[in-house]
Amino acid sequence: MSDPKKEKEPETIEEAVEETTEEEAAQEEAKLSPEEECRKELDEARAALAEAEEKVLRIHADFENSKKRLEKDKANAVAFANESFASDMLTILDSFESAFTSIDQIDTDDAAEALQKIKEGLELTYNQTLSVLKKHGVEEVAHEGEFDPEVHQAIMQVESEEHESGHVVQVMQKGYKMKERTLRPAMVSTAK
Repeated sequence: MSDPKKEKEPETIEEAVEETTEEEAAQEEAKLSPEEECRKELDEARAALAEAEEKVLRIHADFENSKKRLEKDKANAVAFANESFASDMLTILDSFESAFTSIDQIDTDDAAEALQKIKEGLELTYNQTLSVLKKHGVEEVAHEGEFDPEVHQAIMQVESEEHESGHVVQVMQKGYKMKERTLRPAMVSTAK
């Protein structure tokens, strides 16, 4: 049985010479002159360079788009950083508006009862404010004990037998801090 993959053997010498001549001609055609070979390599290099330049341009455009998107996101984050805080503060405004409406509706014949209701409403609103501030990391500065220049501002010194020298005697205005940063120092008087 013959193998179909094997080429047919030439039967005559002329056929063998003819096949060899055809193969040599094909090889000669495939061979390029050194100048043509350089041109071919140059064309391939130019095509590769153009492809690489296009890739770089696409990557650069993607980078610029990402950069612009990040800048926009950053600007939005800064612009709306206090959105949650402001939203929580609206409930306090609502409480004040309700208090004003209630004051208008109070019977002035019973002033003591009206005053008590106003006081209760103000205490509720005050506690609500403290709760919102605490939720957002704002707390009162400690007022007791030794004077701390990080959180206290001494506005006067007084004689005090009850307090040691350099300790806070009285708080004139409360101080507040946000997390670890002082928002407003407490105005205090200290003992001499």
